[in-house]
Parts: sequence; structure tokens; C-alpha cells
Amino acid sequence: MLTKKLPVLKKGDKIALISTARKISEAEITSAIQLLQTWGLEVVLGKNLFAVDNQFAGTVEQRIADLQVALDNPEIKAILCARGGYGTVQLIDSIDFSTFIKNPKWIVGYSDVTVLHNHINQNFDIPTLHATMPINFPTNTPEALTSLKEVLFGKMPTYSCKFNPLNHLGKAEGMLVGGNLSIIYSLTGTSSQLNTKNKILFLEDLDEYLYHIDRMMQNLKRAGMLANLKGLLVGGMSDMNDNAIPYGKTAQEIIKNAVAEYHYPVAFDFPAGHLRDNRAFVFGKSVQLTVTKEQTVLAY
Repeated sequence: MLTKKLPVLKKGDKIALISTARKISEAEITSAIQLLQTWGLEVVLGKNLFAVDNQFAGTVEQRIADLQVALDNPEIKAILCARGGYGTVQLIDSIDFSTFIKNPKWIVGYSDVTVLHNHINQNFDIPTLHATMPINFPTNTPEALTSLKEVLFGKMPTYSCKFNPLNHLGKAEGMLVGGNLSIIYSLTGTSSQLNTKNKILFLEDLDEYLYHIDRMMQNLKRAGMLANLKGLLVGGMSDMNDNAIPYGKTAQEIIKNAVAEYHYPVAFDFPAGHLRDNRAFVFGKSVQLTVTKEQTVLAY
């Protein structure tokens, strides 16, 4: 059970801003930095944050260095990944987590940051924060940004969302884990693969072909990652693609079919993922999932 507590932020605390994946410019995050400063936080930029190596935010070595420094600096109370894209998996086996394990801090992000979520949740029993990232701040809803601030400053959320006819009704309690489906799929068979037994699994994805959603769900199923869940929570399945000959099912229907033989609650349309309203929630803490004919409720 993940029991280690992370620091509650207070005004004056330092937070690091780095990118473990795609490149980013100063102009793209200026407004996000200003917002974080209005929260009373001191933003410390990674030395290589604006470095460029083709599509990446610097070389592998530069991105490793920024993450390692942020993990090891005791004055840094949270690490915000500036954006996703691709590249975090290139770093994961070269990071020394020994200092972080002794003095945990928030790791914040989604999408490609799922690599960090899964690896840390699985191997170190430390919670992480699935939330929007600075690249998205200008287009996020006020609710998404408020949820990030509230969790960082110690207020755990309770969320409700509308009923979806594909839902499977029920109530469950368990550790919440997961993230981006494509990343979870890519980590199967590695030291970062989640043990999902008795967990509530969250999934979201963006810009995938529908047949590949099925391929990934079949992979998770065959890897034993779906059979023994306590529950399944599905966020945004955004901007899906199809072939000239249609697949014939939506991403939600594909996921529903993949877990149809199981009896745990399943909820769709949760406000998290590649959405404007990307609400913050903690992986690695126990939650209660209640799915009724009226609504879905997630509570810590």
C-alpha cells in the first residue's frame, strides 16, 4: 500500500519546472509561470528547460540532469513537467531515485509523464499527481487549474461526472493508478509495469487509431492487468482516428468490450486527460469509486 506522505505546499515554496520529453519555448509557458507565482510559489527553471535536440527538450543527458537536480534538491517541494510528447522513457533507467525516496516530493504531469507515475507508484510506494501541465494552462478551464492548486496545497478532491450508458454500475475502493493508455501499454514487460491487482485503473488517450486502442486493451488483458481490478475509470479518449474502412466502434465501446466479462464498476467521461477540463488527482492513494445511474463519484 502506498503510504508515504508528500509535503503540503505553502506560499514561498520552490517548485521546479522541467521537461522530460518534447521541447518547449519560454513564450509557451510565460503565462503559466506567472500564474504559479500568483499562487505564492517560487518557480525554479531547469537549467536545460529551453534546450533543443530535434523534437526533444535537450539531449537525453540534459533532460536526465534537470530531473535529477530537481529530485535531489531539498528546497524543491514539487516538480512540474512543462509538457508531454515523447521522451520520458529514455530517462527512467538512468535516474537515481535514492534521495527522492527518502524525501518525496510531488511529481506532476500527465500523458508522457505516465512513465514517471507508473515507475514511482510501482517501485517506490510514493504517490504522484496526475494533472495538467504548464503548456496547457492557457487553454485549461478554471476548474482544472484550481484543482491543481488545491491538491498541491493539501486539499484532496471529490469529483462527480455525468452518467454514461456504457458504465457498469457498482462501488469499489482501492488504490488509484494508471494514466495514458499508450504509455501503460509501452511499459508492459518492464520494471515500470504496474501491478494492477486490487487497484482502480485510470485510462486516457489522444490521437490514436481505433484499432490500436483495441490492440492496447488486448495487450493489457493478456498481461493480466484487467482481470483483477477493483474498478476502471476512463477519462478523455480524444481526437481518435479511423481507417478508410471504419473500425465500427468508438474508443469507449472498445474499452467496454475488453472488460465486459468482469464484474467491477466501470465509468466513462471522467474529466481528466487531454481535455481542457483536466482535473488533478493523486495516483497512489486509496479512493472510493461509486458508479450509479445518476452519476460517477470519485472521492479520497
